[in-house]
Amino acid sequence: MIDVAESAKQKISEIRSSGHIADDYFIRVSVVSGGCSGLSYKLDFDNESKPNDQAFEDNGVKVVTDLKSFLYLFNTTLEFSGGLNGKGFFFNNPNATRTCGCGESFAV
Repeated sequence: MIDVAESAKQKISEIRSSGHIADDYFIRVSVVSGGCSGLSYKLDFDNESKPNDQAFEDNGVKVVTDLKSFLYLFNTTLEFSGGLNGKGFFFNNPNATRTCGCGESFAV
């Protein structure tokens, strides 16, 4: 399961209501190689499911990830922090053993 915090839900709703993203799009989360800790998160809007996708719905938001990424993201929460010192969207990942200073990459 990938959880969606209320803060992330509100920001996703705000983006959708701006008219830039259609309602039939879902959040696609993946893990890619890169970053100073070895692995990085990737977050996009998507409307095409792929074979072996894992789909979840939490807090009214559909989140989809590929099977390989799900192994790194199990029990992760998508959050949003705004304001001057905000991070934007970020992941609270209990599987990460190390993260970089900016929070963009992690290791397991």
